[in-house]
Amino acid sequence: MRTPAPIVAAPLAPHTTLRLGGPANRLVEADSADVVVDAMRAADAAGEPVLLLGGGSNVVLADAGFPGTVVRLTSSGQRIERRPDGTVLLTVEAGEDWDGVVDATVANGLGGLECLSGIPGRTGATPVQNVGAYGVEIAELLVDVDLYDRRAGAVRSHVPAAELGLGYRTSILKGRDAAIVLRVRLALPGGADSAPIRYPELARALGVEPGARVPGAAAREAVLGLRRGKGMVLDAGDHDTWSAGSFFTNPVLPEAEVPDVEGLPRWPAGAGRVKLPAAWLIEHAGFRRGHPGPGGRVGLSTKHVLALTNRGDGTATDLLELAAEVRSGVRDRFGVTLHPEPVLVGCTL
Repeated sequence: MRTPAPIVAAPLAPHTTLRLGGPANRLVEADSADVVVDAMRAADAAGEPVLLLGGGSNVVLADAGFPGTVVRLTSSGQRIERRPDGTVLLTVEAGEDWDGVVDATVANGLGGLECLSGIPGRTGATPVQNVGAYGVEIAELLVDVDLYDRRAGAVRSHVPAAELGLGYRTSILKGRDAAIVLRVRLALPGGADSAPIRYPELARALGVEPGARVPGAAAREAVLGLRRGKGMVLDAGDHDTWSAGSFFTNPVLPEAEVPDVEGLPRWPAGAGRVKLPAAWLIEHAGFRRGHPGPGGRVGLSTKHVLALTNRGDGTATDLLELAAEVRSGVRDRFGVTLHPEPVLVGCTL
């Protein structure tokens, strides 16, 4: 299979949900795993910087762009295998739109992924980020992945999930690009009911007690409704969705380092550690929905303080200046340092 001819000096901003960032020297549209591997090998052999770009939903690209080849992942394909124990093995190519995968499983009467509805991006990014929402994480469902190991120059098939170092919104794959996800395999229960509804907000929306199961389709619609209310479902006409989703992760601290602040919510995070809600910290540090960044070109979402948004004519520099303001405000008020969730390419915070 031949790698498509690259597009020279290609704009990247239209390929990101923030709609920010400068051009790539070259852009290769990779519509199959083979094209991904060929393009990566060619760039590595030439000693050229190379960046894999999926849906662009979890990345901040520098205004200067990327001084090398960007391989844009658009591979497609899904396969459902029913196993003797009644469970289902779902194999998905890395370039598939993630929410499209969730929608298809629900339409096929398969529960398990519905709480991950509405999350933008490609399927290959889900294990890299250990995507999670409303009480469900990819780590609970992932069986294995196929990878391209750039150091070895070889494809590794069926790499177990246990080898990926999956943690809270992270894995050993994040920010490294040493291994590229080509496809993923997920284990689903096989029935049409949802995973147990663990998240209180979602349980209230569904009118059930935490721990209950509901039809997967009902849970998906409820999740989409909640996400829309926070500007977390992509809409080209709504600048609140011109974001990278939640910009900061919820901090996880040793219990001894948790600020002694009345009313601060917290959840156990294992081994003497506690998770704090970043949104609460941001709001109580004095930032409100719609808080403007430089020149009003960027700002906090008018619906959710965790999302930093491009109001139409912002720059990556503007966005990072706003992020630094929020991070400093939280650190000064609570002594807690927030960390960005998206990958920063060619820029720092």
